[in-house]
Amino acid sequence: MKICHLTSVHKRYDTRIFLKECRSTAKHGFETVLVVSDGLGNETKEGVSIIDIGKFFHLAEDSSRLKRMRKTLGKMYTEAIKQDADCYHFHDPELMIVGYKLLRKGNKVIYDAHEDLPKGIYSKPYIKTFLQPIVSTIIQHVENFFSKRFFAVVTATPSISKRFAGVSKNVININNYPILGELNNEVDWSQRENKICFLGVITAIRGVTETIMALDEAPNAKFDLAGLIYPTTLRDKFEELNAWPRVNVKGVINREESAELLSSSKIGMVTFLPMRNHIDALPNKLFEYMSAGLPIIASNFELWKSLIEGNDCGLCVDPNNPSEIGKAIKDLLSDDVRLQRMGENGKKAVIEKYNWNNEKFKLFKVYNSIK
Repeated sequence: MKICHLTSVHKRYDTRIFLKECRSTAKHGFETVLVVSDGLGNETKEGVSIIDIGKFFHLAEDSSRLKRMRKTLGKMYTEAIKQDADCYHFHDPELMIVGYKLLRKGNKVIYDAHEDLPKGIYSKPYIKTFLQPIVSTIIQHVENFFSKRFFAVVTATPSISKRFAGVSKNVININNYPILGELNNEVDWSQRENKICFLGVITAIRGVTETIMALDEAPNAKFDLAGLIYPTTLRDKFEELNAWPRVNVKGVINREESAELLSSSKIGMVTFLPMRNHIDALPNKLFEYMSAGLPIIASNFELWKSLIEGNDCGLCVDPNNPSEIGKAIKDLLSDDVRLQRMGENGKKAVIEKYNWNNEKFKLFKVYNSIK
């Protein structure tokens, strides 16, 4: 069976798309192709054939969004047809029209919903607040129209699965759990600095501003910030904060560097602000921190509390309260024994429950059900 993954937005080595799904299917014996749009050329990596249709955008340029879509979708469809796959598995909502055209030609199409798109509209700064409910409703109707016609909808969290219940007859939740051992790089606690870290795309709604402010309550703590700052002007706001001199901006880093970052830190931060698409989400970084044996300070959403406090692998705080965040940082950094215990609890939970090895077989089952 030949599986063709399509993404016009994500990077070719995206954690969910390439590292987990594509590599797993290739190792399992499926012929696997990944069509991307990044301008880095064609290659074959770990059994996955990567086809590049060319780069038409820069992530930090909002003004290029429509231009990029117009140029990308036609080329993506043309390349997809050329691949003549048994199944097309696409990962970006903007590719729904491409998926629909492939469907109309008799192909099996799977939509991988990484987020709850209608809820996500409420956190888009480029959409005026009074327009957000209208846009969200329109998006929901459009997404429903296409999704109920696709062979299956694969979702990244249980809450996204609920969103598609009653829309698609074939909804499969494949959690974005970590790959066992990938981020393990053991460093003794006595060799670690009093350092917290954040790994991932850095936006205003992900609570980084409040975390930097929280350092005022934890004067001995340093903060490593790894990922793309979006928009770039957000960094200007960070630099105005008192604790900015204790923040180390590492930029975008690879998986090996990520493992080093996590193993040299004492706490992983996931204090997302309470937006609609955050409260029921399960960010990949939560499980990556746990996999690396790193204690977590996270937002006090009920779902997150059940995960973190239920496994005794961190603390949950009000993400809008820098003082409370700072107190949690200070308290944890003062007790290495407690930190190590929490880290070991998180790693144990990943080994036993929250790992990709358990999830990948769901994906194989979806593909094998195609006739």
